[in-house]
Amino acid sequence: MKIIILGAGQVGSSLANNLASEANDITVVDTEPQRLQALQDRLDLRTVTGEASHPEVLLRAGAEDADMLIAVTNSDETNMVACQIAYSLFRTPTKIARVRAIEYLAHPQLFNPDSIPVDVLISPEQLVTDYIHRLIEYPGALQVLSFAEGKVQLVAVRAYYGGPLVGHELQTLRQHMPGVETRVAAIYRRGRPIIPEGTTVIEADDEVFFIAAKKDIRAVMSELRRMEKPARHVIIAGGGNIGKRLAAALENDYQVKLIDHNPGRARAVSEELSRTIVLQGDAADAELLLAENIEETDVFCALTNDDEANILSSMLAKRLGARKVMTLINRAAYVDLVESGEIDVAISPQQATIGSLLTHVRRGDVAAVHSLRRGAAEAIEAVAHGDRQSSKVVGRAIEDIKLPHGTTIGAIVRGSEVLIAHHDTVIEAEDHVILFVVDKKRIPEVERLFQVGITFL
Repeated sequence: MKIIILGAGQVGSSLANNLASEANDITVVDTEPQRLQALQDRLDLRTVTGEASHPEVLLRAGAEDADMLIAVTNSDETNMVACQIAYSLFRTPTKIARVRAIEYLAHPQLFNPDSIPVDVLISPEQLVTDYIHRLIEYPGALQVLSFAEGKVQLVAVRAYYGGPLVGHELQTLRQHMPGVETRVAAIYRRGRPIIPEGTTVIEADDEVFFIAAKKDIRAVMSELRRMEKPARHVIIAGGGNIGKRLAAALENDYQVKLIDHNPGRARAVSEELSRTIVLQGDAADAELLLAENIEETDVFCALTNDDEANILSSMLAKRLGARKVMTLINRAAYVDLVESGEIDVAISPQQATIGSLLTHVRRGDVAAVHSLRRGAAEAIEAVAHGDRQSSKVVGRAIEDIKLPHGTTIGAIVRGSEVLIAHHDTVIEAEDHVILFVVDKKRIPEVERLFQVGITFL
């Protein structure tokens, strides 16, 4: 696939890194030659220096015969204009734009071929807000990912010493929970993946990814770790786009406080939110945190634009007694460093955004993609089409499908029904199949499995 990426910032660079390794023809456009040179030094791709929305720059980037344009510069306006020009001058088939401002997103009717021709809108702030909201909903989870419009969820938890399933084989899971259907999709032990078998024994500190219908998630989590009491008190550091959106999403169900150091922003946010207590101050001020009962806080979320400030305020909040701390971190190099210490969950906006973008890049009919383990693994929701003659999966039991090494089918959604995958489960046409792929290099093989042969009419 020939893809043009506009913007070599953190999202653009991460996306180029993901796609260049999959035999795509990638061109990256940016105004900063140094950024482009750094990408070219380590990846097999083309670069063009210039303004992403200029027709001549898009022409040099190969827009005449590009399959897809992904506009992820730091400017909403540049992204939207680039999509307009790609449509008007080059008829680019698929145009994806990152748009952050709620003022635009509040009017979805703007984005259509007759107005602003953007086929897919990506809002990183909304994606991150939804992600954090799910983590607060399931205390103890490291990741919570949704498929099939929320019917199925993939959850990562860390197994703890003394947990009911720790020290036991996976095949005993059904005996522990006779009325609950679930499947362990992957296990990471000391950072290395283990392909789960019935005889695999779960050890303490294993990172376990399991898949289940949404209604059964809490029951499965209780087998792997102590069920933490539901969160009630939440403190948010940062009143920017993400902090404000999260507070608005939580304030009707939780007791929420938001801290921002900027007096003007704190005042503006307090006027927009109805139940959130907004405080003007420094989230890394121990006296302020103690005065606001940090020791009784269930979740502390550091969501400013400053990685270092987020890390420091989170570490302080944890030491002062916050039960769980989540930290927004833009620099990928920081994520692994902080998660091994006092910070419970490091949130990468790039990883949340990339999963959403990959959904539209994958070949075949792919309904959802989630990038995992810093991009090394993926969870995919693929739709099966065709019949037994034209498809490699339709009409076949899972045990008869030649899945790439390290790939597991976790669940199948058939209409409104959720089926947890077993060896004898037969896939039918139009099933939504949820797969966990430990090695991202195997993605092309998974895509080929779900492509329909030319005999299907």
